[in-house]
Amino acid sequence: MTTFLSQFQAPFSFPSCFSRTIVFLAFVVLYFHYHNEAALVLPNNETIPAVFVFGDSIVDPGNNNNLPTIAKGNFLPYGRDFKGGPTGRFSNGKVPSDLIAEEFGVKDLVPAYLDPKVQLQDLLTGVSFASGAAGYDPQTAKVANVISMSGQLELFKECIKKIEAAVGEERTATIVSKAIYIVCTGSNDVSNTYFTLPFRRAHYDINAYSDFVAGYASQFLQDLYGLGARRIGLLGLPPIGCVPSQRTLGGGKNRDCYEAENQLASAYNAKLSGVIDNLKTVFTLPGTNLIFLDIYYPLLSLIENPGKYGFEVATVGCCGTGLIEASVFCNPTSIPLSCPDASKYVFWDGYHPSEKAYKILTSAIIQMHFKEFF
Repeated sequence: MTTFLSQFQAPFSFPSCFSRTIVFLAFVVLYFHYHNEAALVLPNNETIPAVFVFGDSIVDPGNNNNLPTIAKGNFLPYGRDFKGGPTGRFSNGKVPSDLIAEEFGVKDLVPAYLDPKVQLQDLLTGVSFASGAAGYDPQTAKVANVISMSGQLELFKECIKKIEAAVGEERTATIVSKAIYIVCTGSNDVSNTYFTLPFRRAHYDINAYSDFVAGYASQFLQDLYGLGARRIGLLGLPPIGCVPSQRTLGGGKNRDCYEAENQLASAYNAKLSGVIDNLKTVFTLPGTNLIFLDIYYPLLSLIENPGKYGFEVATVGCCGTGLIEASVFCNPTSIPLSCPDASKYVFWDGYHPSEKAYKILTSAIIQMHFKEFF
């Protein structure tokens, strides 16, 4: 099926002012069309019992809290606009995993699987296994001392066993097959592993590394499918070179977008889209749907045209100076310098969007692709 967004895949191959303008206009139309829409209506005889999430800090609600890593967000000013305060979410408020579950009408928040307070009902309706600073490249999680993508799958296997013990194999199989799965990772492979560390760059050019990472993405999807997942949405990479910290580190004195990182992100997105097309010929069981969710151009639209979406600032984050602070560097000492109203900022910190930006992106993208999950 040709989707609205799939019409704009071409810019990955030949970016131009014209094509980017078309994508921007399309996203603006979608934003205003869906901005005040009610909850999604499921097709007849369809249910979504749960939402399970894998990935990195974009969808990590606190799995890293008790890990020996600096990739954490369970302290102020993180969570300053979240009911109850900091939880480990790398945002001022909710993160996409929460908003996606809300869009699908499952629940308001997706808890971290490793949260000691997680109950059986949480498992039955979905949890997040995501770990901040993870990536498809195994080296990415290893360097940051966080949970790798393969490690997240092991946690999912453990979760399935817990559900089976509580409700039996038949009901568990139904929950697993009818659930929505969101996979969101890859940015750290670009910004941390490839461009910050020398190991991969010494052996791979941009095209070869995008192939390398796409291979791991493909294997992850096959393993997830093997565990019973049938409705899987994969988020592509954002324009990582345009987030505040990467502008500061690689954008020169004017803090322009770090185009080398954007080039790798675009190359990877094209490869991932191809991986999905190939796997669709392999995943042949009834009810299987694999969807590529492009985030690159929608987020770039917010960055380049903040006023169109009600933002005032798009090149620095709200936390601290906004130039580079993220994770442990966005901490209580950053509070005096932080902005008073995060809703005016596209980015909360030097790496992660604000809750308002997440809401705009999640709502438009999920509603755009909603029918493809069924």
